[in-house]
Order: sequence, then structure tokens, then C-alpha cells
Amino acid sequence: MKTKLLFLLLLCTTHIVAQKKSYYIFTSFRDNGQDGLHLALSEDGYIWKPLKNDQSFLKPQINHPDNLMRDPAIKQGPDGTFHMVWTVSWNGDNGKIIGYSSSKDLINWTSQKAISVMEHENEVRNVWAPELFYDKKQKDWIIYWSSTITGKFEEDTTNLSESKYNHRFYYVRTKDFQHFSETRLFYDPGFNCIDATLLEDKGKFYLFMKDERLKPIKKNLRLAVGDTPTGPFKDSPAFTISWVEGPSAIKIGDYYYVYFDHYTKPHYYGAYRSKDLNDWQEVSAQMSFPKGMRHGSVVEISKKLAKNLLSNLVNE
Repeated sequence: MKTKLLFLLLLCTTHIVAQKKSYYIFTSFRDNGQDGLHLALSEDGYIWKPLKNDQSFLKPQINHPDNLMRDPAIKQGPDGTFHMVWTVSWNGDNGKIIGYSSSKDLINWTSQKAISVMEHENEVRNVWAPELFYDKKQKDWIIYWSSTITGKFEEDTTNLSESKYNHRFYYVRTKDFQHFSETRLFYDPGFNCIDATLLEDKGKFYLFMKDERLKPIKKNLRLAVGDTPTGPFKDSPAFTISWVEGPSAIKIGDYYYVYFDHYTKPHYYGAYRSKDLNDWQEVSAQMSFPKGMRHGSVVEISKKLAKNLLSNLVNE
């Protein structure tokens, strides 16, 4: 009976894939990120089905005490390769690096390596939630993340979050993920901030981020707009409720969607949508996500890749 049901499900899914031109993949992690990369597939950006029975696609293998794969973020390059970066450690000596791997099909991944993006900063406490963006004009990649560096932005004493973190965004550039530019300040909105993600549309670059300020409580998502992928950016007011993080942005049809992780009780994944990036509507109640899903990234994929993922995983 199980085999018959699985076959019917595969036929149904394959038929749906044949009718669609593109699909959407959501990367994420579970718990503390100890078991690695999870993937979910969607036809419409609303109903997300876990792949591989919600088992890990890639276990963390970078040699360090924490051995985590949190906040996995992927982007597809011009040659079709998917590049992924992630958080490998909360703090300490290993808080200067991020993880990196690449894949052509989201199933087979290259050997994982650590990229020391903050090696030059002796007082850096952490490197959190790295993300990727391909700069079409410069023809290179931008890797950006948030870090707290002890002694910097000391005047910002009222905006600290838990454990006296005081994050700002930093970045490096690379063409080959072998050689990297000098680390530079990416964006300082004037307050503690984490979880940046970029969306390009109609010649503008939209930077979504979490406002980390605790007193008074913010813990919400904001949007800043720039004319280049590295700014300068103009900030705008928050557009979400508090206690959300990990924005992942994409445009589907006429709507911009920003997914989020509501990480306090009740824990749930949700989203806001907008047609003009000014008026936002929460649509979390209309969506479905894998249980226990945590902060990742969302990208559009081809019908061919979706079919390959489904057929390979059913045959396992």
C-alpha cells in the first residue's frame, strides 16, 4: 500500500511539475543546526513540502568545536552553480569564519571549506547569517554577514541586545570563492542589526534586515534601499511584528514576499507580502512550512531541476 501511494504521489507531483515553468526551493536548518541542510519545495511560494522526508541533504563537516550548519543561504550563479554559505559557530575563535560549499543539482555538494572573513579582527565576537549576492555589473560575488566587534560603535550603548551584542553588517567580494577582497563595512543603519538579505528588482537593491534593539523592544524587520548592491542604503520604518528574524525575500508574480522566523512562543514560520514595498500584509495563515523550520533562504529553480530533485529522492 505504501509503495502504491508513493507511486501515485510521484505521478501527481511529476504531472504538476510538467505544467510549471519554475519552482521555489527553501533552505533551512533544524534545532541548533547540528544535522545540516534541509530543503523544501514549493510550486507557489505558499505550500512548502520538505524533501527527503525532511532529512539532511548535507551534514556539517568543517572541523571546529561547534560543528554547526546554521542559516544556510544559497544563490545560483550565471553558470547554473549553486553557492552556499552558512554560520558555523556562535562565538569564540571559530567566530571568524563561515562555511562554504557548491552544487550543480542541490544533491551532490563539493567539499566544505571555511572562509576566514574576519581573521584580521582580533576583537570580533561572531560571524552570523552570511548571505550571497551576485553583482552582474562587477561580475563577482558579494558575501555579507553581521558581526559584533568589541570596541566599535561604543557610543551605541542604548541599542545593545542580549549579551551586549552590537552588530553591524560587513562584506567581502570574490570571483572564484578562492580569493577574497579586504573585509569592509557593508551597512551601518545606526543601530544593532542582523540577518541581512538582498533583493534586486528594476534597478534597485532592497536590503531586508532585522532590527536587534532590545530597549525598547524592536526585534522586527526593516527595509533599506540602494542604487547599488553595496549601497549607500536609505532605511525605512519596520513593517513586521516584533520577535521575528531571518528574512528571506523573493518576488513571485506581482508580489514581493518576505518570509520570517517567529522565534519566540508560539514558534512559527510566516511571511509578509507587498505589491509596492510600502504597504505590507501578513499572509502567514495562508502558508504551510515543514515543522521546526529555521532561518534559511529562498530561490527560484527551473522545472528541470525540480524534476531531477523529485526523481532522485524517490529512487533513494
